[in-house]
Amino acid sequence: MDLFEYMRENTMKKESPLAARIRPDTLDEIVGQDHIIGKDKLLYRAIQADKLRSVIFYGPPGTGKTTIARVIANTTSAVFKQVNATAAGKKEMEEAVAGAKEALGMYGRKTILFVDEIHRFNKGQQDYLLPFVEDGTVILIGATTENPYFEVNSALISRSVIFELNPLQAGDIKKIIKRAVYDGKKGMGSLNADIDGDALDFLAEVSNGDARRALNAVELGVLTTKPSEDGKIHLTLEIVQECIQKRAVRYDKDGDSHYDTISAFIKSMRGSDPDAAAYYLARMLYAGEDIKFIARRIMICASEDVGNADPQALTVAVSAAQAAERVGMPEARIILSQAAVYVACAPKSNAAYLAINRAMDTVQEQKTYAIPSHLRGSGYEGAAKLGRGEGYMYAHDYKNHYVKQQYLPDELAGASFYEPTQNGYERVIKEHLDKIRSEAET
Repeated sequence: MDLFEYMRENTMKKESPLAARIRPDTLDEIVGQDHIIGKDKLLYRAIQADKLRSVIFYGPPGTGKTTIARVIANTTSAVFKQVNATAAGKKEMEEAVAGAKEALGMYGRKTILFVDEIHRFNKGQQDYLLPFVEDGTVILIGATTENPYFEVNSALISRSVIFELNPLQAGDIKKIIKRAVYDGKKGMGSLNADIDGDALDFLAEVSNGDARRALNAVELGVLTTKPSEDGKIHLTLEIVQECIQKRAVRYDKDGDSHYDTISAFIKSMRGSDPDAAAYYLARMLYAGEDIKFIARRIMICASEDVGNADPQALTVAVSAAQAAERVGMPEARIILSQAAVYVACAPKSNAAYLAINRAMDTVQEQKTYAIPSHLRGSGYEGAAKLGRGEGYMYAHDYKNHYVKQQYLPDELAGASFYEPTQNGYERVIKEHLDKIRSEAET
């Protein structure tokens, strides 16, 4: 590195956004992602021992993919080269590989090639890297917000270890914000800034696990707010709301607001009011509620309150839960809305819900009665001698594939647990049961 390059890097460090300046320099400074970077984890040990092999970091924006790559650059003895897949072409890749060969051949130093947004590389670019990853010319670190199993060549995948990064927890975001506000060396501490508790809580929640989003709001707030009479720049709730362009809503995930809102959401779906269901869904999403929690409640409502009046409701709810988790916010709001509105508009029946409750009460309150002998298994040794399965009538041998036969224990013969309603598809179920029972052979 010559003098001009050195000066350029120093200038960039001073002028770069807060989110870049505040990045950790060591493993121990990294906040969050303990499931992969904890002191007893494989990645931590590999970095410390300078024995890293090709890896791909996969996760949402602002969760630390580039940060971990930068810490690796500061920790390892290898040459570190970074390219962005959105801008790098064939020439840049050839230069990176040529430099890696030279470093290995002349100095015995390995080269770590960090490819940001690796999913942006086309198949040809990914194939070009493959032999150099294979023979160890370069150690590849790829970062992607997209599922690498869909977006990265299987050959590269097989030669790399995939590490999935999770959205940062609110507590992690708070630590990062405090470091940014009060750190005088890399943060905004030299400007005598201070952040109010409610503003800190709001930013930590509303950032949805994206540290970069929270840091951008902090930086904008500090740089555009005049000092108060005490000489401090106070980041209040009103200021950070404006900086992140989102209004705070009263919603405590561990308090009454959380339970009241989800209760209103479920009751709106049960009460067939799609407008109210969409409204309460929006309130929860706006406040940063966990989309998995919302999806679970929709699935439960689809079974408990719609049931067999529209069996498709549960299928829609389950598919929405899987899709929302895979896609993530903000697009997950559309998927969850589709499911919630479908459940709200569907015909309602809680007959299946009541059936299992009645059955559970019977099992709990009464003793366990013997299963009728003709229903017992007959395939094991000695079953025939005990008369197991004897007298059982095979339903498919009879008209409508139904024959009158006792299935409940003798003590419960004639008991009714499931009573289908006249709503939606359950009317069809009821008519079918009435028909086959009336036409059954005795």
